[in-house]
Amino acid sequence: MPSDLSIPSVCITLGDPGGIGPEVVLKALADPARRAGARFIILGPAVALERAAALAGIEPFWTTLPAGLSGDGAFWRSHGPAPLLMDSCGGRPRECAPVFPAAPARESGALSYQCVIDAIHLARLPAGDHRRVDAIVTGPISKKAWALAGHGQFPGHTELLAHAFGAPSCAMFFHAPAMQDRPGLNVALVTVHIPISRVAAALTTSAIAQTIELTARAVERLGVHAPRIAVCGLNPHAGEEGLLGSEEETIIAPAVAQARAAGHSAYGPFPADTIFQRALSLPGVRPPFDAVVAMYHDQGLAPLKTLAWDRAVNMTLGLPTVRTSPDHGTAFDIAGANSANPGSMAAAIDLAVRCAAPGRVE
Repeated sequence: MPSDLSIPSVCITLGDPGGIGPEVVLKALADPARRAGARFIILGPAVALERAAALAGIEPFWTTLPAGLSGDGAFWRSHGPAPLLMDSCGGRPRECAPVFPAAPARESGALSYQCVIDAIHLARLPAGDHRRVDAIVTGPISKKAWALAGHGQFPGHTELLAHAFGAPSCAMFFHAPAMQDRPGLNVALVTVHIPISRVAAALTTSAIAQTIELTARAVERLGVHAPRIAVCGLNPHAGEEGLLGSEEETIIAPAVAQARAAGHSAYGPFPADTIFQRALSLPGVRPPFDAVVAMYHDQGLAPLKTLAWDRAVNMTLGLPTVRTSPDHGTAFDIAGANSANPGSMAAAIDLAVRCAAPGRVE
């Protein structure tokens, strides 16, 4: 890798080759100013990135690693400032070439899963190794394809990363930055990829309190001093004092109290249908709350994606390395049409660079 230590090293996985991952990564990194902010390593099939470039009319701007994951140390040190592509196909471009319209498949699931495993390997290398990365940005994968490839025990990136890094507690955190004419929002989830029928049983006071703590740290990392965290209830009207459910009184309120006892400015539980409005931010205007902790996936992501589907970033909290991703999926229905919006991927890359930059505040 280049010897400039003033910028971080960031690994980007292309995700499912039949999805829009290769296209949005290509378009996001086509900006020379963005490429100048970090040393980028791209993991995925070269044929998928090349096809996306041909469809978009973008000249290749990357250097392909001639060897496997280990590579030649001298090459890693001297290949120059261009992003480095590690072709995951191993000389089998026909097998890796995406066919549109695509669908979840065992082959693509195995390939995208291995790319994440390789990214984790790069992040866990010892300090001083030229291949080591400071952050991981993941392209969208198909959970069905992972299951077809035999990796169904991990319903998503978050669960795999938590397992691989041995993280005692993790949380999905979504950051949508405020723009001049569009509000921002920060949302964290207590439960992630589980059926709605299992959410209530999965909620514990400890898990909620840990998510509040991780969220407070994340918002501080984004530059907000003494963040104020709003916590959603589970039931309509936050249980209506027990008339519509007891989880607010028996599980969630004690977690809020536990977080406050630990020194965090946590409040709630609040009805989920109104609290997000009180956490919307605008440039230079701080809202009453700096983030919302939601109890389950769609409770938090429905308002966030409605507000900022093209600029929100998913960040995994609790890992020893920075990990971000766009907030969208594979979008098989539009893949290969050169119509995908790269905004969320660009924001994910920018946030990874910002959080992994030398001298950052942990």
